[in-house]
Amino acid sequence: MKLPTALRLTPQWTPYVLLSPFVLLFCTFGLFPLLFSLYLSFQTWEPTSGLQAMRFVGLENFAFALQDEWFWKSLKNTLWLALAAGVPQHLVAIPLAVFIHNRLHRLRDAVTGAYFLPYITSTVAIAIMFSAMFSKDYGLINQGLQLLGHVPLLGALVPAEAVDWMGQPQHIKPAIAMIVFWRYVGFNVVLYLAALQTIPKDLYEAATMDGAGRLQQFFHITLPSLKPMIFFGVTLSVIGGLQLFEEPFILTGGRGGSDQAGMTTAIYLYRMAFDFNDFGAASAMSWLLFFVVALLTWLTNRAFAPRASKG
Repeated sequence: MKLPTALRLTPQWTPYVLLSPFVLLFCTFGLFPLLFSLYLSFQTWEPTSGLQAMRFVGLENFAFALQDEWFWKSLKNTLWLALAAGVPQHLVAIPLAVFIHNRLHRLRDAVTGAYFLPYITSTVAIAIMFSAMFSKDYGLINQGLQLLGHVPLLGALVPAEAVDWMGQPQHIKPAIAMIVFWRYVGFNVVLYLAALQTIPKDLYEAATMDGAGRLQQFFHITLPSLKPMIFFGVTLSVIGGLQLFEEPFILTGGRGGSDQAGMTTAIYLYRMAFDFNDFGAASAMSWLLFFVVALLTWLTNRAFAPRASKG
């Protein structure tokens, strides 16, 4: 059965009709919330009072956020966690990926899948598991530290008493950083393994014939060849680290922990909106966080940009 001529699509309109479902969903669930958040950052509003209760306040929400000590504390916590959890991911993932690529030929897929598994595991399941492991009285980590306390030389470095990981401010951030590192290091391993497979083997063969050792090949062939993927992975770590929310939120019960030591900026603006009912200030904080993410992403791009040769 043929469609009437009036219902047939002309070739020039066919791409637009096929793209229309995506455009409609993006505008509804992506573009509209983004623009509404920007509009809301210049308003004061309590949702319980309805849309008509909005009142334009100009830059007051941004001024409040910049003068809020807790906002700066949350931003400091976020930057600390992004650095402490992000940098070790790549320092471990690169040599680990090289080892798996060069040594574990038959077991490569199985080992890679094992490292990638935490990335696709439910955040709630991870939080429950690590909450038990970080328990002060019966946690596996404290039990392991007690065993290390009986080892000569290492015993002097181990705390004499059980560590209250989630109860003491000085231990909350390192515990969260350990979890974030454990969860995302496998993702970076997969990225670097994919990049290693694109490096021509002829480069290594020529370097071997010239007498270059494995360490020289790593620094002069592998690392330069991995630079584009390192830039991609570091950029993802910067963006993800500054938006960190799920792990500290679940581990600290959504409150940031003792002395707000585990409160990230994402958690604070969430609490500002849904606990303190100040959606205008929360929107302003979200845009300030966006500018911080954009700035650090630009700095990362500049750091990995090719240097112009002199002369």
